[in-house]
Amino acid sequence: MILTIRPEQPEDISEIREIIKLAFKNAPFSNHKEHRIVDELREEGRLILSRVAEEDGKMIGHIAVSPVTISSGAKKWFGIGPVSVIPEWQSKGGGSKLIQSTVELLKETGAKGCVLLGDPAYYQRFGFRPIAGLYYPDVPATHFLGAVFEGEAPVGEVSYPSAFG
Repeated sequence: MILTIRPEQPEDISEIREIIKLAFKNAPFSNHKEHRIVDELREEGRLILSRVAEEDGKMIGHIAVSPVTISSGAKKWFGIGPVSVIPEWQSKGGGSKLIQSTVELLKETGAKGCVLLGDPAYYQRFGFRPIAGLYYPDVPATHFLGAVFEGEAPVGEVSYPSAFG
């Protein structure tokens, strides 16, 4: 078993869409439109990173990264999500490898930090935590997490691209 992470290719788009649908099919907090978010980000040119995980050549996961806006004017901040792994591969390391490698790539390319919405028990292992003064409206502060890569943590309201609705 060899797990690899690589950039999305044009011929991957329909398979990525299906992976996202499968990954969120039974998710309790999903609106089941995550695949549409990724499609819209791609169409709007706001999908900064789109990476897939493959196990022995079979696609098993996907991660999307887009820029976010912070009301304080902080620059070079990004949002991770959605992160999708097909159900039979969940809890087997594919999602962790997608997240770890993407965080490292963001750091290497000069990102100051990134945010995401998710389960703190899962995402804390990658350095994500609630950041005092940084918020996203209408979600529990415990589930809006950030990681600072460089400099000070910004303060203010975070806005995602319009694809997120």
